[in-house]
Amino acid sequence: MTDTTDLGPEDRKIVTLARSARARNGVPEGAAVRDETGRTYVAGTVALDSLKLSALRTAVAMAVASGATSLEAAAVVTEAASASAEDLAAVRDLGGAGTPVLVAAPDGTVRDTVAAG
Repeated sequence: MTDTTDLGPEDRKIVTLARSARARNGVPEGAAVRDETGRTYVAGTVALDSLKLSALRTAVAMAVASGATSLEAAAVVTEAASASAEDLAAVRDLGGAGTPVLVAAPDGTVRDTVAAG
């Protein structure tokens, strides 16, 4: 486990944004991604009858829809122990296999950092 103070400022920012999205929207997960220009995209879980997306896949979709061509990093705040294979695949599709994914608990403590690939 990693205290967010051990992270660089840009990684701390995406963990904080992901945590805020989760809390603000009352959803199971919050996520944030940072693109190649430093812009961030923040999302929560989408759970409609006709559309179900994890927070991380939603954040990646928002980045793509906004014109991002790559990702520098991603963060997800969740009760789960790790990011799902589908979430990692979405990050990998846009950012590449080496893109770091920070997996944090609801209190913001980073449990793990994994490569998308």
